[in-house]
Amino acid sequence: MAVRTPDPHPDWEPGDEPVVQPPANPGWLTDLELAEVRGRLPLLYVEAIPVRVDGVGQVTEVGVLLRANAVGEMSRTLVSGRVMYGETIRDALFRHLEKDLGPMAFPLLPASPVPAAVAEYFPLPGISPFTDDRQHAVSLAYVVPVTGTCEPRQDALEVTWMTPAEAASDALSAEMEGGRGVLLRRALAAVGALT
Repeated sequence: MAVRTPDPHPDWEPGDEPVVQPPANPGWLTDLELAEVRGRLPLLYVEAIPVRVDGVGQVTEVGVLLRANAVGEMSRTLVSGRVMYGETIRDALFRHLEKDLGPMAFPLLPASPVPAAVAEYFPLPGISPFTDDRQHAVSLAYVVPVTGTCEPRQDALEVTWMTPAEAASDALSAEMEGGRGVLLRRALAAVGALT
């Protein structure tokens, strides 16, 4: 049995092959591409809870971000962002910590990529405690000690430091978007910060 490829079109010239240019940065999506992807499949995110620890590794303070949304409403949230194609979880975590807390925060990333908690965000409320009206997303949450100075950047206005009990309070949870108060409590409980 002979297998052969079809002959090229008679008008074909050797230099007529289409040239496919790779994107300048293959990890980033345009706004249109991102909207299309969000409508078709879950995206992977990392979230970080910056903490200060004492000499024996016990959490003494928890950092929570203050942000303003597109219409100027203030809310509390965590360090968070997407994992790009080809990016390790560790690299994504470091990139978002530096983006939100500044380059002098000096985060101590965990030795293991196992998260303290996992959240699954849905665009419709009621499926889980976590909602994101833009998309279905899965988020890996890490409790990350920081040893430096946190100077918020990008859309974060400030980092508020509080005790673990204050961070787990109903009052703070009510200020957090998308159910992140539940995620914060779960992550702090996983590292023994809540008694």
